[in-house]
Amino acid sequence: MALPSLAVSSPTGQLTGRGLDGCYRDGRRILSRCEVRAAGGEPLVVQGRLTGADRARFTGVIRRAGERGPDPEIRMERLRSADGTEQITFHSSAARPVRLPVEIHLGTDLADLGAVAVGLPGPELRAAVHGSGLRWSGRGAHATVTATPAPQDALASAGLLRWELELPPGGRRTIELHPRLEYGPGGQPAPAGRVGRIPVPGPRTAPTGPRARSERPPRSWSAARLECDDPRADALMAGSLDDLHGLLMRDPALPTDVFVAGGFPWRCGLAPAEALWTARMLLPLGTRLAAATLRTLARTQQATPGADFGRIPGPLRDSGPHAPPGCTGIEATLLFPAVLAEARRWGLPDHETERLLPAAERCLQWLRTATDPRGTDRGGYLPDPAPESPYRCETQAHAHRAALLGADLLDACGSPGAPALRDWAADLRTRFRTDFWVEDRTGGRPAALLTADGRPVPHLGATAAHLLDTGLLGGGTFAPGLLDAARTDQLARLLRAPVMDSGWGLRGLGAKESGYNPFGHRSGAVRVHETAVAVAGLAAAGHEAAAATLTRGVLDAAESFGHRLPEMFAGEQRTAGGVPAPHPAACRPAAVAAAGAVQILLAVAGLRPDVPAGTVAVRPLGNPPLGAMQLTGLTLAEQPFAVRISRLGMGMVEEAADGLQLGS
Repeated sequence: MALPSLAVSSPTGQLTGRGLDGCYRDGRRILSRCEVRAAGGEPLVVQGRLTGADRARFTGVIRRAGERGPDPEIRMERLRSADGTEQITFHSSAARPVRLPVEIHLGTDLADLGAVAVGLPGPELRAAVHGSGLRWSGRGAHATVTATPAPQDALASAGLLRWELELPPGGRRTIELHPRLEYGPGGQPAPAGRVGRIPVPGPRTAPTGPRARSERPPRSWSAARLECDDPRADALMAGSLDDLHGLLMRDPALPTDVFVAGGFPWRCGLAPAEALWTARMLLPLGTRLAAATLRTLARTQQATPGADFGRIPGPLRDSGPHAPPGCTGIEATLLFPAVLAEARRWGLPDHETERLLPAAERCLQWLRTATDPRGTDRGGYLPDPAPESPYRCETQAHAHRAALLGADLLDACGSPGAPALRDWAADLRTRFRTDFWVEDRTGGRPAALLTADGRPVPHLGATAAHLLDTGLLGGGTFAPGLLDAARTDQLARLLRAPVMDSGWGLRGLGAKESGYNPFGHRSGAVRVHETAVAVAGLAAAGHEAAAATLTRGVLDAAESFGHRLPEMFAGEQRTAGGVPAPHPAACRPAAVAAAGAVQILLAVAGLRPDVPAGTVAVRPLGNPPLGAMQLTGLTLAEQPFAVRISRLGMGMVEEAADGLQLGS
């Protein structure tokens, strides 16, 4: 994947036209079939693997009639890039010249990615010979494939190119394929956003996947590297950052600004909340991605006076069996000021902070306007997605963090409004600890939500982990949370219990709750993002053993996925010798899964920067779950930063910006 281009195949490398197989550009399938045959049969592919997020290598052998012994004399190497370009090389180990007939069957339907993803592709189009290849036309677009060297025969009716390759002893021959997409009159890129999005309430809807420029965006974070006693962690860090680079896109409104798309296949475009979560989790690698993502979303912010003024649009998202869908736009609106405030702590330059401050102020204004003004005993809670909707636990956590970090930001920039936000947050804490806490024989639990009439719904799920994510303030301290110390300890006990911890990560819904389904993407499946939020929050709250257990579980799960985690996987209980089961509808790669893996690995180091104050605190886990580790290539105050953690949990800064002092 190198958005807006991507290629999908099985490990054989053959594009069969079945399922999602194909090469895509701008959300259109420019090739659905690309099947190689040599010496009258298909190559026997012995290995297919990614060599990077944007390229794959397939190795096979060719068996010919009359060969003696078990050893093949012809091998094939097939290199494919995300844009569909291929180099197919045949190597001969024969002692005599070999004439090798090669056929490549090509076809396409020019279908939209969204239609293909839900099983509704179009009919295969008829090809025409075009130069040194083939061409297909349909619905305002044309796909072409050119070949080098030119084929000796081209059959348009069968979509077939043929060669007779002469391989000298020990020699090789290469065929190159170059697929291209062209737009005719009235043609345009297909939307590449999530299939079947639900419109956002209000006068505007979220963009469904902006078109990116053809040039690949540069990597917007530092080349971080992890070396530790457990080499699997090193591979997970490298694979996750590679996946994120494959998802990087340009904002068509201002192509110098980039963001990370949500994931393949459902969100190959701007997903506001996920883009902000990704930028936030990658702050230790620099603030450039956060600044560009914030600028991109500021341009989508509601500018029309009214109840939605200041809100960032976003689609609705399923919330499982016990709640109606929630609005990702509300989550993004609350994340915006928090990400800006934390980016400033990591070293976002003052001029960038000042440039983005007005948009953050509008988000905070929307927050104060949207909290329930009806004077009921739920006054001050934030409904999601509409005024008569439930009050979700995680939404109140996002709102509380936005208020406190937003107040911190306003004070730092000399803007008014900070005391009122802190007073609102303090009042929310007082009421939340009564209204949202459900007492029971095990010590109590936070309610998943309050209904519009104030009734608590006590189901326990992974979204409760957001109560632990309070946000970073100055001096290496975190903002106060909605829960007091005793209730925080109780939540930590609940999250580390087997009903929540599958052994591979946190279940979306506890295994003993009604409606639990290990394959339910909001009702039991393990979501890497929420597990990452829990790991970081538990570590910050001092529950190091629980954080370490979840870290090891995710690392074990990542090994079974080739160190490239999907968005989610089944929440079935871990057993000896077992592996986590993939979820059939998961995005892979997925931005918040890849960034979540990075956050989990970095949480072990316990970095707490305050660049405006010129300090950084390093508070690693006392018993590091990965053993000794060294993190290099991080970025703090726009300068390289490196830290080493010993097996005893002692941290030592090895490289930092001049003038940056180690905090207590």
